[in-house]
Amino acid sequence: MKNIVRILIICLFTAAGWGLNPDFDSPYMGPLFGFLVSISIIFLEVFFAKIRIAKIIGGILGGLSGIVLATIITFPFKKITGDSNSFVIAAINALFAYTGLLTGFSKSETLSITGILKHFKGEGAYEQLMLLDSSAVIDGRIADVCDTGFLDGIFVVPQFILQELQHVADSPDAMKRSRGRRGLDVLHRIQKISGITLRIVDDDFPKIKEVDAKLVALARMMDGKIVTNDFNLNKVAQVQNVNVLNINDLANAVKPVVLPGEKMKVFVMKTGKEQNQGVAYMEDGTMVVVENGKTLIGKEADVIVTSVLQTTAGRMIFAREDNV
Repeated sequence: MKNIVRILIICLFTAAGWGLNPDFDSPYMGPLFGFLVSISIIFLEVFFAKIRIAKIIGGILGGLSGIVLATIITFPFKKITGDSNSFVIAAINALFAYTGLLTGFSKSETLSITGILKHFKGEGAYEQLMLLDSSAVIDGRIADVCDTGFLDGIFVVPQFILQELQHVADSPDAMKRSRGRRGLDVLHRIQKISGITLRIVDDDFPKIKEVDAKLVALARMMDGKIVTNDFNLNKVAQVQNVNVLNINDLANAVKPVVLPGEKMKVFVMKTGKEQNQGVAYMEDGTMVVVENGKTLIGKEADVIVTSVLQTTAGRMIFAREDNV
């Protein structure tokens, strides 16, 4: 459809140029002029379609700032020489305008409607924003952390995250539907916590299809942190120099410290992967592997910690039965 419209524009402008023929010395100049104008319009339409509006605004603001700065710098020179059309002044104006244009383009990623409104409202320019991922919202522990007062500030929830939660909440699968509704309930709970501000923003990246990639791009634009417990999103964000607050890392960090030689009482629940191993769990969910604990399954046992292993999935404790 777009190509048909573009062909019509070329035909119309070429025909209009033909009507301007009396104003040109050559009979071909009018149609050629109309054709070139139509090609220029199509080129601008394609160019602006591929570039984000923030880049356009940033480039315009940067270019205007460069011109203003060049005018201020060259003003004394104009007064002294009385020449306002010299090559030096023109060169300075062009240099500053070009530099401002490039700077505006490069800094446009930080330009957003929410950012502009923030400055107009007089809010802090360096407020810390934390963007909530759907995995952290559905998990729900982020609300518990906020309740304790260890986290405060501004949480940001983009519309595309809300849409993802709503899509999960409307799923025909009962488990997914329950998880989606839990996520929406958690957001409602966070809204009520004192000291926490929850913002819903409309910023989106239509050309980016994946929600995780949208979230990383938005975090870069807002200079914010991503709150998640998604392992893959964590790695992708770190590669792009976006700070991540991982709920699982926080949970592992606040688990009680257990040292080799310490004694504890555990309930052995099942067999382990290796022969004669028994497996128990601490109250915080930490796995305790009991050597030669197969005979202890279904019983409480006093054990001595032999070693502690920290893995990407969490912490594992190895122990043996305390026979003393």
